[in-house]
Amino acid sequence: METPIAVVILAAGLGTRMKSRKAKVLHSAGGRTLLGHVLQTAQAITTPERIFVVVGHQAEEVRASVHALGVGFIHQAEQKGTGHALMVAAGAISHLDGLLVILYGDCPLVQANTLEGLVAAQRTWHGAGTILTAIMDDPTGYGRVLRDERSQVTGVVEQKAGTPEQLAIREANMGLYCYRAAPFWAHIQDLRLDNPAREYYLTDMVEILRRAGHEINSYRIDDPREVLGINNREELAAVDRLLRQRKVRDLMLAGVTIEKPETVTVDPDVTIGMDTIVEPFAQVLGNTTIGENCRVGACSIVRDSELGDDVQVGPFTIIGTSRLERGAHAGPFARLRMANHLEAGAHVGNFVELKKTRLGAGSKAMHLAYLGDSEIGGGVNVGAGTISCNFDGYRKHTTRIGNGAFIGSNSTLVAPLAIGDGAYLAAGSVVTDDVPANALAVGRSRQVNKEDWARKRRELAKQ
Repeated sequence: METPIAVVILAAGLGTRMKSRKAKVLHSAGGRTLLGHVLQTAQAITTPERIFVVVGHQAEEVRASVHALGVGFIHQAEQKGTGHALMVAAGAISHLDGLLVILYGDCPLVQANTLEGLVAAQRTWHGAGTILTAIMDDPTGYGRVLRDERSQVTGVVEQKAGTPEQLAIREANMGLYCYRAAPFWAHIQDLRLDNPAREYYLTDMVEILRRAGHEINSYRIDDPREVLGINNREELAAVDRLLRQRKVRDLMLAGVTIEKPETVTVDPDVTIGMDTIVEPFAQVLGNTTIGENCRVGACSIVRDSELGDDVQVGPFTIIGTSRLERGAHAGPFARLRMANHLEAGAHVGNFVELKKTRLGAGSKAMHLAYLGDSEIGGGVNVGAGTISCNFDGYRKHTTRIGNGAFIGSNSTLVAPLAIGDGAYLAAGSVVTDDVPANALAVGRSRQVNKEDWARKRRELAKQ
């Protein structure tokens, strides 16, 4: 059996340099909170019940943001450094055997294969732990990895405590660790405050374990950007850009055409089928699923929606929490605001807004319409300028239109209302009563022409 793994994620800090009232780990990059990214990656090496988040600043908000994942929480009331967070955690999880992986909640770029490599390196190593390192052109701000004449890791010195010779070392500690749990917990209380910052440094555990007779290994990665921490809004934007680049690259390698990918925004939980085309400046967000051979037009926004195969979304169209079946069309300049369902082959055109509306197979609303809280059958034609008046000032009401009905241009449908199969509504009608199947409804007054009225009015205005 493989050695079990427990993961501790440090997420208690305030993040002062973010200049925010919100805890740093709750800020978003790449379509997910910083902590959310780290938790997602951690689940590649262990199960949620063996993942623990150390919380402190805005603890309840941080808990709420990831509570649904089923992870555990450890409260660090006073933040006295990274080592102190593990000293606090010892009381809750030191009984767990196996391996202990330590991550940071503000490092969302770490990839699953890196954690898997770190764990694999430790599993094949007889020593007490393995630290993640990288060679950096400029390691300023990072702890430096100290080695002996046999190149064995002997310690990590922080930037603030390093001598000029130590700070000249280019191998930097990336801050991620995999320890054997038993020796780590046996020595965690040996951490001391004898450093310029008067904090308990987690990095000191390397030297402490060495003094206790244990050896420490290293696992080196090629790209130190992967463990880039976030301290300010500029770094947040840089990380967001890198995460977005990863996502669109993965989609393109999976058979999706993304035009001008540097302009396109795709969230991490989005799935898109082969041969779909995403045009410039489009945004595909949240838990959206898009089928094969679709097109998402330029500057469109699709959020938390399901698009079947062969769906066409025109430019500048907004779709939220809606379902579009195979061959449906929406846009350009359409707005499917929330909870809509377009059945196969349905068309919604320019400047049409839908809200909580089901549009039947092959039905069309092509121009300048508002359809809210409506159930519309198949083969219906909704003319330009049609609106469903679904709110009486107190409650929402439903408009129901049967199969094959024809709704004339500029019709006003006052709900609650039922229009039968095959019925016709004359253009310009205000319809307040139900319309039987195959009937013609005319809801307008008879036209009256008053001869010479306009000329007389103009003359009167001149007086």
